[in-house]
Order: sequence, then C-alpha cells, then structure tokens
Amino acid sequence: MPTLRALVANILFYANMVLWLIPALPILLGPRRWSLNAIRVWSHFTMWMLAVTVGLRWEIRGLDNLPTRDGKQIGCIIASKHQSHWETFGLFPYLYDPAYILKKELLRLPGFGWFSARSGMIAVDRSRGSKALRDMTKAAKDAVDEGRQLIIFPEGTRRLVDAPPDYKPGAAHLYRQLGVPVVPAAINSGLFWPRRQFARYPGTIVVSILPAIPPGLESRDMLVTLQDAIETETDKLVEEARAAGTGAPPLPAEAVAG
Repeated sequence: MPTLRALVANILFYANMVLWLIPALPILLGPRRWSLNAIRVWSHFTMWMLAVTVGLRWEIRGLDNLPTRDGKQIGCIIASKHQSHWETFGLFPYLYDPAYILKKELLRLPGFGWFSARSGMIAVDRSRGSKALRDMTKAAKDAVDEGRQLIIFPEGTRRLVDAPPDYKPGAAHLYRQLGVPVVPAAINSGLFWPRRQFARYPGTIVVSILPAIPPGLESRDMLVTLQDAIETETDKLVEEARAAGTGAPPLPAEAVAG
C-alpha cells in the first residue's frame, strides 16, 4: 500500500503540473502578478493533493519572524534548509512576493520555466562564473528594493537528512551586498520526501522560520550564525518527527557522509 500510494502521488504530481499549465498559459500574457498568483494556486493544490494521496501534511512555524512594515512583508533574504522538492513550492503560499534563486536550466522546462521567468524568479547561469554572480546580485537587489522576499538555499542543493552541512558563500555575499535581514528557515521535509527516492512517507513537514539576523555583521560571522541556527533547529524538527514514529528510517552513516 505505501508503494502504491507513492506511485499515485508521483503520477499525480507531474500530471497535475502538465494539466494545470495548459489552461493557465494565457496568464503569461498578463501582468507579472497574474503568473505569481497562478503559481500560488498550483502550490496550494499540490500540497492538498499530497495530503490526500500519501497523508503528507505541513505546518509553518514562526511566520511572525518575517520582517514586515504596517503588517505587510518587506524585502529580505530567506535562507532555507533544502532537503526535498517540497520547499521549492511549499513556502510559496506564505510569502507576499517571493523571488526564488534557481538554476537557469530550470527556465528551459516547458511550462514551469515560463511561469518562473514571467513571475520574476532569479535564474543563475553557473557557466558564466563571476558575471553570473554579478547578474544575480543585481537582480536580487532589484527584487528586495521592490519589497520582495528573496529565497535562497545556502547549501546550493538538496541534502540528505543527517548529512553534514555544506554551506556555500552565496548567502553571505548577498547579505553583504543587499544590506537586508537574513531569515533562517529550518525544515524536516527530507524525512517524508527523501532526496532521489521514489518513496513518499505520511506525516507532517514542519518549516520553522527563525528570528532574522539583522544587517551589519561581518560576512563570516553571519554565515556561522546562519548555519548554527538552521542546523540546530533542523535537528530538533527531525528528532521531533522520529520520536513520533513518522518519516523514513535513518540511513546508514556511510550513505549520508560527505
């Protein structure tokens, strides 16, 4: 039964993406906000579908830690732990005007790439070296100046649960250049949607949004503070889920090393 449920969930996930995109294509001709709202609706529906098919629910903690002005979210950097595909869309409905930093290759995907580009996601062409970094920095600054929430995965790619942290300097670079708060976000999604695995496990994905790190720290100090906050909270969320008997069983130590 768990295998069958995972199969159904996988088929519906990709089928929903295709079937939803076709009737939504005219939205691309409208304002950027239309495409942003279309992704938000798709995200909500996909999360509901995963809850129905495999019992994969979610909980967002600490939303009040997102910087606001007059009750409205303002420009900031959200640095999130990255364990599964879930957080690439699961955070979307809770942010006013999100701008994900993603690989340029994703913009070439039919449908998904078109909506990502039209809604103002920031694509990075890693083959262009230092110019890619300059282009990303300029686009990121424009985004936060417009009051958007910039989402970055500071380890650069999905990490297995229990894998040692591997934080890259990109988050510290943006922090230094943009002069806005960095909001750490921990998550336990890898327990329920494991990296590069077919399985999907029932339970509750928890996102914990932590107090913002204010601008003004040295880059190295900020990165140490960021890593400590995210990793400490992520460990707590993983242990909390395991204590409840939910999620994937732990992998052997050699499988998560490096």
